[in-house]
Amino acid sequence: MMKLFDSHPFFPYWRRLTQRGRDFLGSEFSIMCGAMTWVSDHSLVAGVCNAGGFGVLAAGALSVEELEQEIYKTKEKTSRSFGVNVILMHSQFQELLEVCARCQVSHVILGAGIPSEKVFRFLNDHGIIPMAFAPTVTVGRRLIRLGSKGLIIEGNEAGGHVGPVSTQVLAQEILPHLSKEVPVFVAGGVSTGQGILSYLLLGACGCQLGSRFVCSYESQAHPAFKQAFIRASARDAILTPQLDPRLPVIPVRALFNKATEEFIAFQKEILAKLDAGILEVKEAGLCIEHFWAGSLRRAVQDGDIERGSLMAGQSVGMIKKEESCQEIIQQLVQEVLDSGLFLMEHLDSFQEPAALELVA
Repeated sequence: MMKLFDSHPFFPYWRRLTQRGRDFLGSEFSIMCGAMTWVSDHSLVAGVCNAGGFGVLAAGALSVEELEQEIYKTKEKTSRSFGVNVILMHSQFQELLEVCARCQVSHVILGAGIPSEKVFRFLNDHGIIPMAFAPTVTVGRRLIRLGSKGLIIEGNEAGGHVGPVSTQVLAQEILPHLSKEVPVFVAGGVSTGQGILSYLLLGACGCQLGSRFVCSYESQAHPAFKQAFIRASARDAILTPQLDPRLPVIPVRALFNKATEEFIAFQKEILAKLDAGILEVKEAGLCIEHFWAGSLRRAVQDGDIERGSLMAGQSVGMIKKEESCQEIIQQLVQEVLDSGLFLMEHLDSFQEPAALELVA
């Protein structure tokens, strides 16, 4: 698809801005589709990859056997590079990594914690490129020392489990310090080419989008789930509250519905069990994760948009229709190029200070 854009005046500049990211991912464009539980399966990942982007399988709710099947199904649909997102709290974490090694996955994105040096060594020794999420400069530097070859910084505009800081602030805080050391991708609230270009100019080598791909034709999410996204505005995607600091609740951004209310009641039940000594803190945390995994599955697969979790980023308000992955990526690239040209033309229209003095 690159040939569609090679006559555009901003094309050479855009290629240079994204060269590092494209080389790192092994993709035509440095546009990642983030891993979304129950959404990012072989169909969506292959669709993104075949459109020139970089898809990531979500392994958070999969067994070892299920992940292996998803990897093989993805490889049947595309010959291009793709990644697998593995969360550290998974009960079969090491076994999932071994599946990725055995199936020769090119990239593994590690989430929900700081991996050990042993984990990074395992991936690097098996020829897998490891990536991790960096919420601060300090953590980012630590991840690089441990062996991460690339980083993702994700602001709390994103859908699902999020941190407390916005994407724009994280980008200004982290990119000047870490983007020269390893490739850094920006995520959270990114949905347009204009947004992508802004982060490229700050030093990112690419961006990761999630919600934008939920409503692609290749996404096998339930039609009712997609329609909920298309109808929603940015203000509908809210954060869940934490009722008690003893309960390890990571905020979740989702469209408000009955599931949001039920989660508040569920927290009260778990807190009562903590108080009674029935549950330990770690067990309580797992209960919370199981709640969200089951709730999200009801929405994505069964189409229960009332009692299922509608995890969505604030960019959901910019999704207006169902499109193919190719149409989405083509539009994103076109917007990047047109925005770059707009910038070039306005810079060219400025007179040099000396010329302005002469006019005055």
